[in-house]
Amino acid sequence: MSAPDLRIEVRDLDMRYGERVIQRDLNFTVRTDDIFVIMGGSGCGKSTLLRHLIGLVRPARGDVFYDGESFWTADPDERDRMTRRFGVLYQSGALWSSLTLAENVALPLGEYTDLDAHRIAELVSLKLALVGLAGFEEFYPSEISGGMRKRAGLARAMALDPDILFFDEPSAGLDPISSKLLDDLILELRASLGATVVVVTHELASIFAIATNCVFLDAETKTMIATGAPKVLLEQPPDPKVRQFLTRGASNGRKPHG
Repeated sequence: MSAPDLRIEVRDLDMRYGERVIQRDLNFTVRTDDIFVIMGGSGCGKSTLLRHLIGLVRPARGDVFYDGESFWTADPDERDRMTRRFGVLYQSGALWSSLTLAENVALPLGEYTDLDAHRIAELVSLKLALVGLAGFEEFYPSEISGGMRKRAGLARAMALDPDILFFDEPSAGLDPISSKLLDDLILELRASLGATVVVVTHELASIFAIATNCVFLDAETKTMIATGAPKVLLEQPPDPKVRQFLTRGASNGRKPHG
């Protein structure tokens, strides 16, 4: 893999809470054009790994490299510069309930740019239109559906035109139709924006629909036991746990329809 194609590299990463090991010896890479899924059973540390990747939690050991630059050995100003390249969609959407959708999306633009109010309003309308929410600028989060709130959260995550988008369980709480619409939107945005996408999910339909690459975290051994394209892992699983995870609810071991 050539250096320009390598967006994220995780090296020898250990995650701990005090003496309790969450995951250890994590080593994997994310390509520039990947939709990379962090998957595994409940309690294996998927969301914890995401928090390590975006700088919310310092690893017990190891490092994360972005375009070849060390994140955790960088000084605070340099880390801040690197995180400006991230867009994050949290599981709940994490919208401010007292602000309209437009005001929510405008927050990072007002905080981190010198743009005037008119230009910010134009960009907010553009971001909301990209996620199918044109005309909803003045709605409050309580006035729209759960799927629409997720899309509004995605519009805010894209506000600063990030190089990397991180999604924490984007389909959580959504019905199958809304979940598929969100998967389709993720694919469209990756194609149109060229951003690298990292997704935490346990939803099989989403994994097979969007993932180009993945890492499988195992709660029992507390380390990764597989990495690669999900469809390849299904056909050639390196561990029975991986096949069991990828065939949940499927008869005769067939891949679930997505």
